[in-house]
Parts: sequence; structure tokens; C-alpha cells
Amino acid sequence: MTRFLREKLILAGAIAVGVASLPAHAANLVEKNFWLSGPNYDAHLPMCDDPAVQGKIRAKFAHKEAEYWNSNLTIETIERTREIGFRSWGEEFIPRRFCSARTITSDGRKRGLYYSIVEDQGIIGATWGVVWCVTGADRNNAYAPDCKMARP
Repeated sequence: MTRFLREKLILAGAIAVGVASLPAHAANLVEKNFWLSGPNYDAHLPMCDDPAVQGKIRAKFAHKEAEYWNSNLTIETIERTREIGFRSWGEEFIPRRFCSARTITSDGRKRGLYYSIVEDQGIIGATWGVVWCVTGADRNNAYAPDCKMARP
């Protein structure tokens, strides 16, 4: 290694140590949350039986089954839809509407469906999103046991 390169490495190491030893400072205006008072949620969410919500669940379920499980299982009907909670975790959390329903899948089986409609959790946070679980079809146990983790 040349003397010039060795001196440059020593200088770079000294600068890194010097910068790391500087005291921490408070975040400036650019580093802070742009909402200043925190996120402002309006809690305007679609109802549990909204066709857009059910359509999103059906499409995502069919995609997941086809893409990850090589299955042609789909949701044929969603019935007995009811709300089981709204902002169940408290006012300071992201607004969620918890719902339950019964589905009939393409294999003819009746299965439970638990889902929550969540504010600002859609595409790039611009709209609402849906988190869902179909009992008996949670193959990777993401909401185990028996979709309990998808409920309030």
C-alpha cells in the first residue's frame, strides 16, 4: 500500500471517529413529521358490506391462492356480514373497522371470513386498505390460530 493511500485512509478514519463523537441534536423542521401535530385521521371508512371492500377481498384471495398455492380456490359468495369493532384498539391508533362474514368458496365449503378495513393502508397510503383472513385457507398461518389475529 502506498504511503499516500495509507495517509488518506487514516484521515478518513479520523474524520469518521470525529463525526461519530459529536453530540446528538434535536430533529430540525425538515426531519420532523410534516403533519406537525401528528397524523390526522378522519376515520371515514367504508362499511363492512361495501361492494368495493368485498371485491378487493375476493380479488386478493384469488390472487393469493393462484400465485402462492397453485390453487384455483375462489370466494363465490360473502354473506352474513357484520361489524365486530370500530377503533377497538383506541382513538390514538390508525382507524380500523373490524368485520366478520361467512363465505362459500369454490370448493363448496362454508368458511369464516374476518377482515379489517384500515385507513390510509391502500396504495401508497392514499386510500383505505383491507387485511383479511379466511378460516381454513390461512395456509401459512399468518393469522393463526383460526384467524384469531385478524380480529380485534
